[in-house]
Amino acid sequence: MQRLVDHVLAVTKESVKTFTYESLNNVVRLINGVSALLLTILPGNSSILEGIHGWELRPAFRGPRLPRWMEDGVSSFNQFIHELSVEPNASSSVEYSSQEDVDENVGPMSPPLQSSRASRVSSFTRQSSSWVHLLRCIFSWFLFPIKFMLGIPLYLYGSRTTSGSLQSSPLQATKRLQSLKDHFVQRATDRRRGVVEDLHLAIEIIIETIFGFAHKAVRCLLSPIVTVTEVVKWFFSCMSGPENVPADGSGVSVPTDTLSENDPTPRERQTGFYHSLNTDSRTCQDVITELGYPYEALRVVTSDGYILLLERIPRRDARKVVYLQHGVFDSSMGWISNGVVGSPAFAAYDQGYDVFLGNFRGLVSREHVDGNISPRQYWRYSINEHGTQDIPAIIQKIHEIKVSELKNSQAGFEEEFESDQPYKLCAISHSLGGAAILMYVITQRIEEKPHRISRLILLSPAGFHHDSNIVFTVMEYVFLVLSPLLMLFVPAFYIPTRFFRMLVNKLARDFHNLPAVGGLVQTLISYVVGGDSSNWVGALGLSHYNMNDMPAVSFCVALHMAQIKRSRKFIMFDYGSAATNMEVYGSSQPLDLGEYYLFIDIPVDLVAGQKDNVIRPSMVRKHYDLMTDAGVDVSYKEFEYAHLDFTFSHREELLAYVMSRLMLVGCSSKKLAGQKSLRNQKNEVQSSSH
Repeated sequence: MQRLVDHVLAVTKESVKTFTYESLNNVVRLINGVSALLLTILPGNSSILEGIHGWELRPAFRGPRLPRWMEDGVSSFNQFIHELSVEPNASSSVEYSSQEDVDENVGPMSPPLQSSRASRVSSFTRQSSSWVHLLRCIFSWFLFPIKFMLGIPLYLYGSRTTSGSLQSSPLQATKRLQSLKDHFVQRATDRRRGVVEDLHLAIEIIIETIFGFAHKAVRCLLSPIVTVTEVVKWFFSCMSGPENVPADGSGVSVPTDTLSENDPTPRERQTGFYHSLNTDSRTCQDVITELGYPYEALRVVTSDGYILLLERIPRRDARKVVYLQHGVFDSSMGWISNGVVGSPAFAAYDQGYDVFLGNFRGLVSREHVDGNISPRQYWRYSINEHGTQDIPAIIQKIHEIKVSELKNSQAGFEEEFESDQPYKLCAISHSLGGAAILMYVITQRIEEKPHRISRLILLSPAGFHHDSNIVFTVMEYVFLVLSPLLMLFVPAFYIPTRFFRMLVNKLARDFHNLPAVGGLVQTLISYVVGGDSSNWVGALGLSHYNMNDMPAVSFCVALHMAQIKRSRKFIMFDYGSAATNMEVYGSSQPLDLGEYYLFIDIPVDLVAGQKDNVIRPSMVRKHYDLMTDAGVDVSYKEFEYAHLDFTFSHREELLAYVMSRLMLVGCSSKKLAGQKSLRNQKNEVQSSSH
């Protein structure tokens, strides 16, 4: 009878699973098919989607294991056949996910079918153990008097069973080692689950839980003797004490060598594995240290109280320093997102540079010296604060660190260097970071302060935006007309809750798995950003867009860009009041930074993207023309790139060009022809403006 009931329950369970799986898969196929239909009728998608192929959602150690005919995408059936041909001896999903003898020249598929199955099995095991623990707690509460009366004999018996339980520790250690192997494989190859995969997993857990409970209930009714025996065994196991080592390895921590924030000596950081692997929440530190590079985190406090994170790949004895500054809706993660091959930060470090990765103010975490600052007060800043507060504080921190380190490591450097700067600092900036660092150099020169930069490399820099399409023009009018009202309700643009940030992080994986849906989302986002063909869907999948934190943009920064577009000049923020502008700038109108380009006394390299529709090449050439007229030592170069390709690209040509420009710093740079004194330059600018 028991065998018949087990057979009926097993068949029913598998039937329910198959029905639910196929129903969900059909719904997903319908969504993907409708997306493909919409994608065919949308205009301009051929050029917009050209950069989406071959994108990886996170840094990978090895390339995808695909033959040439599968590079542009294949059906799931063909991919399944290919996996069978590559791994014919894979007997189980767990063995595949933890296998050590994988070919070092190729990488596993992302995400493989076997890994998804292994994750479902492990998640179901953890879910079942939680139900067992809950039932144990309930029975313990009801049967506490009996346990108390039998406490002494059960304790004596439990002391004997404890010695027996120690014999199973090698098995527990094996399970723990297996879990650690699965963890490292999962972190190295992006096995993050999307929303669809989570639904599959949730359905399986629910079905397994319901039928598992029904199976145990039927078994208790049909086999009362076995039930009583199990209850007695449970009493004995409760008195033997809790297990010290969890079988799933969730309580295990692994020491990792990192550099502390204040102490330059390496220290051990305990990395716990209890957190969920279901989302990608790696930090810049995780990526750098996992790839074998040193890391250091520095806290920088601006003069107005904002706390910035300055990250570093340190070469303490290097006199060549490079500072990389990200653009809008980005962070330092953008400079290392391609791993060892294709990331500007790692390329500069390998060339002997001390690398600093700056982060602007504007994270969801809202770090400030005033712990009680309101969101509205925190987000009250424009590009002005990026250029006059953030970058000065970061570069001053870099200066203090390098002077101190070189003074300690190289005795007698005072005689070798006449100035107070025994190092050369180059800056590489992208998009908004380019506009901010130009503002920094000019304002420092106006205030007769040293900017300490030897060369600027600006990748598609912001500053001029009037050559754009109708979408940006409409956004300009909306911001300028409705700014007093919108500023009251929208202090910044970001995803406010952890749940929705987690949802975006998971949907990025679904967009990757469903090519038609991903292509449709890519096309719609590209329409909003002017038809730019950057892989915006892939950028959403990067780990700095996670449930814990993400980059954001304040409303005043967006308003400032709208003001620049309307004025057709590179102006500082217009406060909307002649009195306020007079108090800040000394004039009723905000400063036109383009008129002060003759203050730039260092070489500048401008790089534009021929496919960049966010900041078009004509706008980068506007910088070039003004600098050329002002006598700045400037160069101009174009690549066949879209806007995000300057930080996320895997191509070597940009890195080779950037490194070649950095190498010029060691040479004697050309001074400005007929350079006047700073005061004469000021008088000339003021007379020309009048």
